[in-house]
Amino acid sequence: METQKRTPWRRWIVLILMIAGFVLGGIYAPVQPEITVAAEKLIEEPLTENFLGFAGPFYLVNTLPTLAVTIVLLVVIGFAANRSLKKSQQTDLVPSGIGNVMEAILEMLYNMTEGSAGTKWAKAIFPWFATIMIYVLFANLLKLIPGFESIGVLHEAHGEGHAIAEMGAFANILPAKVEEGGYILAPFFRGISVDLNFTLSLALISFFSIQVMGVRAQGLGYFSKFFNTKRMFKVPFFGAMDFLVGLLEIISEFAKILSFTFRLFGNMFAGVVLVAVVASLLGKISILPSMIMMFELFVGIIQAFVFGMLTMVFMAMATQGHGEEDHAEAHTEAHEI
Repeated sequence: METQKRTPWRRWIVLILMIAGFVLGGIYAPVQPEITVAAEKLIEEPLTENFLGFAGPFYLVNTLPTLAVTIVLLVVIGFAANRSLKKSQQTDLVPSGIGNVMEAILEMLYNMTEGSAGTKWAKAIFPWFATIMIYVLFANLLKLIPGFESIGVLHEAHGEGHAIAEMGAFANILPAKVEEGGYILAPFFRGISVDLNFTLSLALISFFSIQVMGVRAQGLGYFSKFFNTKRMFKVPFFGAMDFLVGLLEIISEFAKILSFTFRLFGNMFAGVVLVAVVASLLGKISILPSMIMMFELFVGIIQAFVFGMLTMVFMAMATQGHGEEDHAEAHTEAHEI
């Protein structure tokens, strides 16, 4: 039996796209983005001079449109998944399409939660874990869409800028008032994971959810691990040691905010810098920056998983007793058995 020879047509498509990118890169000079830690302003004038009465001027920065797109996209996907699951309930009870995908993802996340937190607290912890992980995942992956952080408006540079390059038939879109060497690009959309405001807000939500879960599980006794004075007068030396350990617990607990914030921000911002540096060094050769984008895809998935997993693990730890409470619970369970 003769084997049919396969034609590697996908390789030809990749080769054609590489050649097209090389030619177009020579005709139309790519606009170099400005690498900044803070989100860029799309409009120089503030939307309001005194936001909330005390926060000062509020500007339209390029992470706000991305935030809106992320929320709308999640709502649409949730609506489509809900519709798919309701349709399957009315037919053969077998979900299909996006409903099947979301059910598989959520089932996997719930099993992970149940394995770490136990059956008792899995239902309470799972919504926090799944929501944070899926939201961060979409926020990280949305920035990989072509056009993000590369298409935007030009502003006059108040410091170092880039020269205005001729763009053929599209030269008229460049502002004539900006002199050569004096403009910066402010993209319409910028990944929200590279905005400290977003990562800090998410870290605060995660931090407070951990404390809420601890109080819900242990009551006000949860705070005894921070202010442990039970043995202060009975055994002064060891009581003082317990009190100092509690102060260290407070420092460790607040350090979670910094850890959550800068881990996500640092990894995603490093990806932006890496892609920009590699693209500027290689010029019109476009295959290696594409490979860096694949690496960014991997990093975005890993960081979403790490952020969600850490939140879930810390919440599971907050539901468990500590110190003397653990021995008391163990003694009670042994007595019951």
